[in-house]
Amino acid sequence: MNDYTKYLASRVTAGGLSRREFMGRAMAAGVTLTLADKLFTESAMAAEPKRGGHLKLGLEGGAATDSKDPAKFLSQVMFCIGRCWGDMLVESHPLTGAAVPSLAESWEPSKDAATWTFKIRKGVKFHNGKDLTIDDVVATLKRHTDAKSESGALGVMKSIKEIKADGDNLVLTLTEGNADMPLLLTDYHLVIQPNGGYDDPLASIGTGPYKQVSFEPGVRATFERNKDDWRTDRGFVDSVEIICMNDATARIAALSSGQVHYINRVDPKTVDLLKRAPTVEILATAGRGHYVFIMHCDKAPFDNNDLRLALKYAMDRETMVKKILGGYGKVGNDFPINSTYALFPEGIEQRTYDPDKAAFHYKKSGHSGSVLLRTSEVAFPGAVDAAVLYQESCKKAGINIEVKREPGDGYWTNVWNVQPFSTSYWGGRPTQDQMYSTAYLSTADWNDTRFKRPDFDKLLLQARSELDDAKRKELYRAMAMMVRDEGGVILPMFNDFVNASTKQVKGYVHDIGNDMSNGYVATRVWLDT
Repeated sequence: MNDYTKYLASRVTAGGLSRREFMGRAMAAGVTLTLADKLFTESAMAAEPKRGGHLKLGLEGGAATDSKDPAKFLSQVMFCIGRCWGDMLVESHPLTGAAVPSLAESWEPSKDAATWTFKIRKGVKFHNGKDLTIDDVVATLKRHTDAKSESGALGVMKSIKEIKADGDNLVLTLTEGNADMPLLLTDYHLVIQPNGGYDDPLASIGTGPYKQVSFEPGVRATFERNKDDWRTDRGFVDSVEIICMNDATARIAALSSGQVHYINRVDPKTVDLLKRAPTVEILATAGRGHYVFIMHCDKAPFDNNDLRLALKYAMDRETMVKKILGGYGKVGNDFPINSTYALFPEGIEQRTYDPDKAAFHYKKSGHSGSVLLRTSEVAFPGAVDAAVLYQESCKKAGINIEVKREPGDGYWTNVWNVQPFSTSYWGGRPTQDQMYSTAYLSTADWNDTRFKRPDFDKLLLQARSELDDAKRKELYRAMAMMVRDEGGVILPMFNDFVNASTKQVKGYVHDIGNDMSNGYVATRVWLDT
């Protein structure tokens, strides 16, 4: 049984994937009729999901500035909200990260991987009763290629030269071959909307398992079950309420008292305390998320690479993982890729805490005076403590870090990607190409370190169109070295996603793709009341 079939079986167990859907998908993956029938029966008997109830999530990451337009989704809260009401063309396998069908039920590349044809699923309705058509798909992707949309997926979409319909199929012609194209369409901004969202990008009308009932930015959002959902393996509760809780203490209190069923971003320092509660379950998932200290390479004093290297060598990564993550994570090496990615660049020397080297590069930079670091508790769990810990490790190298604690509300619009030195968080992306295209390509809107290097861009494009895995791995290694040694990111640690729920919550899927079961938590779980 391959990984995809195992996943299908887990969804039967966890969520009631119908026999017809399971058999069709399993046989398409090469499983015989007899074996598929046996697997379905065994999986269906393993657990019986319950329908009904009101699911309440207390989440950090919301702000009054949050936009309902998927193109402008920034926060953890909007990430989860978008998964409730919308679908992408493609999803990623929670265990392997491979591309799996969603609104696109299949796809086929040309021999050079420069043209991709996607078969769009029929019989799917939007929440407003309108049938999903190829025109809606084309319009959605075209809107996200327009710089005026300010889409977070713009860096990825710029590689598409032409978007058109061929009958009921979607045809994408790329500027160069890209073997990862289906996975790029899993970007959470690319929610398929009626007429692509051109009529009203804020309408929150999609094809997802829940219909949005209300939305107060930075406060709460409510949903009701979509009775016409095209899938049967999700959307088990009758209604969902997402409450913005940016205060960690408030989230823990709400979960412990049963006011909410699930919370995100549990500070590892509080895990032992939560474990004592008989009604609480800790949900820790290893993945691609990483905590970062970002410097703008085009702004003084961070336009000096010796200063950037000084600040990198002054980072005590092992202590960060131990004290900030409580061991729930692994050390980083100043580039945004870890071993969960295909073609991970192995053999790169691990950067370690070295106050002497930090002092050497700091002196060579010619900088004097303090360095201002902005942070907030919403940047990542323990971000303020991490900034103070970093301040202490820098002192041993003769570097004075001034830590400024910023308000949580508005941090993602007023500080991140605006101020030259701040703490931040990335949830990772399905492929190396997408991670680099989103945050390190010179033209990317979310290039939050202002790392703009034509030679890096050239390597990225070469790797994207290279079909030889060995050669592609070499290119990714060169890119990683460039970001590590010359970029503006200090990446001390890859975090586990540490969340928690009451024991009423069943069917939780540990997904390497991103936090909160890759944002699908509300759509995948059910309540055992």
